[in-house]
Amino acid sequence: MNGVAYFVIPCSLFLVPRSILFFDLIKTHNNNMSKLILLLLIIPSLLNAQSYKRLHEKAIVVDTHNDFILQTIEKGYLMDQNLKGKTYSDLQRFKEGGVDVQVFSIWCDGNKKNPYAFANQEIDSLYAVAARNPGKMMIAKNSAEIKSAVRHHKLAAMLGVEGGHMMENSLDNLTALYNRGVRYMTLTWNNSTPWSTSALEETRGTLSHKGLTDFGKQVVRKMNELGMLVDLSHVGEQTFWDAINTSTKPILVSHSCVYNLCPAFRNLKDDQIKAVKKNGGVIHLNFYSGFVDSTFERRNRQFNTRHKAERDSLLKINPENYFAEEFLFQKYPDEVKALRPPLSMLIDHLDYLVKMIGADHVGLGSDFDGISSSPQQLDDVTTYPLITKALVERGYSKSDIRKILGGNFLRLLAANEKK
Repeated sequence: MNGVAYFVIPCSLFLVPRSILFFDLIKTHNNNMSKLILLLLIIPSLLNAQSYKRLHEKAIVVDTHNDFILQTIEKGYLMDQNLKGKTYSDLQRFKEGGVDVQVFSIWCDGNKKNPYAFANQEIDSLYAVAARNPGKMMIAKNSAEIKSAVRHHKLAAMLGVEGGHMMENSLDNLTALYNRGVRYMTLTWNNSTPWSTSALEETRGTLSHKGLTDFGKQVVRKMNELGMLVDLSHVGEQTFWDAINTSTKPILVSHSCVYNLCPAFRNLKDDQIKAVKKNGGVIHLNFYSGFVDSTFERRNRQFNTRHKAERDSLLKINPENYFAEEFLFQKYPDEVKALRPPLSMLIDHLDYLVKMIGADHVGLGSDFDGISSSPQQLDDVTTYPLITKALVERGYSKSDIRKILGGNFLRLLAANEKK
């Protein structure tokens, strides 16, 4: 054999650049065994890297909750600008992160006057971005339009109302929001409505009643009729049970985590998680550090104590906590980075759900641009492939990874659509 060693090379190796193939190495370096051993050591990691990247690129990646529109309304940021370093998201970075479908949150807090009009203003802003960028994104209202967007390499932009207060107690307004493209509504935000109670206010224990009223159940039935997903993130436990027992279609949890791993007021308890499976719904994980890591809030309070004088001054300018938090987080980036939990903690929440209810009922709902802290490495929407990498490393099958990345949401959406 002329002194040349022969090897059985797996087909997948040919994805590695030719410059580092066995045969080239052998020819170039006269069978230098030390370099051959080095190559044997690095090939598995090269193949693994190509494997997860290829899997991520081929999957339909869906994020069910992003608050970028509020950045447009409050700060004038435009999604089709380069906003790296300012926001978690922009149109180009969605593409870089392999995000195919993004549900944008339509949100205002419970004190907003005329929330229905504000919701329409936010919807207008998303339509304006789509109109300016017809080759890069489109508003998608159903499964067929999502498939069309993916086929034409466009971002499928969808709409979800975060908080039932934005329909202003009117079924006509609810229908009008649906007609404008809204495909889910979170029954409450942190504030309760006259017909539904929130997780925050149920936890405080100051309510005269809990759960859905008769009108609240009528809202759920109307959403079923329209084909609008009933979203149970943010809702109180009694509202959760009333809604899931009223809905005739599978429900959505757009951005929540596991209470047993992080007992935040609006994470899901085990009996709720099991009920979502029984209903056929899907739980999409929130990336906010305070819902992922049970120690984050304590450490965040310590951060606030260190900067109390500054924080108090900021609250005099704007009494909303998020204003002070955002300012201080930007001013002290090194301290803030140390607060962030590792990415592995988010994957632990995912593992917990999959072990309890299976891979058919889990997805991703980042809450990017609506949160002040996310796990390490998840710095913006370009980092989504790192989640795929983590799932590959934990031994998830390609089929299950595709479901988690977006397949489960597409099934859920189709199950709610009008037939």
